[in-house]
Amino acid sequence: MTKRIKSKYKINRRLGVNLWGRPKSPVNTRDYGPGQHGQRRGRKPSDFGLQLMAKQKLKGYYGSITEKQFRRYYHEATRRKGDTSENLVGILERRLDAVIYRMKFVPTVFAARQFVNHGHIKVNGKRVNIPSYLVNEGDVIEVREKSRELPLVLLAVESPERDVPDYMTVNLKKMQGSFDAVPKLADVPYPVTMEPNLVIEFYSR
Repeated sequence: MTKRIKSKYKINRRLGVNLWGRPKSPVNTRDYGPGQHGQRRGRKPSDFGLQLMAKQKLKGYYGSITEKQFRRYYHEATRRKGDTSENLVGILERRLDAVIYRMKFVPTVFAARQFVNHGHIKVNGKRVNIPSYLVNEGDVIEVREKSRELPLVLLAVESPERDVPDYMTVNLKKMQGSFDAVPKLADVPYPVTMEPNLVIEFYSR
């Protein structure tokens, strides 16, 4: 278990937002930072501070992505044609752990990473245990038959907290879905405002 998973809600308080839109988030009742100095009135952030905050929000939302990995996604986004910030969001949404989270097979992005690691997911009929595996348009993702009765999965499927986005088709009874299209920023159901353009500015300094 990583340090990030143990203290995931500290991210919410540090950033001052309910990053995953969860009702249990402490930021719902304590909208100030953690620690003894958390309630001090902060200064107006600089341009660098705003860019850093945007980067921490976007990176933090997808769970335990390392800085090295996130920077690699940025470089990949810059190499592709089109808007770099849209490319970055598209790459992040193609991660297998993000896809099964969107499909409601697991309750959190942290659970998604562990679920994939433990071999509970198949892509196009083959077991994949790499959370960072990038799904392609048209790929079929399913929970392995032996794993479909796990309490974690049943809880997620029945949860009214989230809806499945339009860029994927999911049959929750069969616990199977298809990744229909790489989404744009406007298509992604982030609970908070994401500013990938500021993330691009942060890395391109």
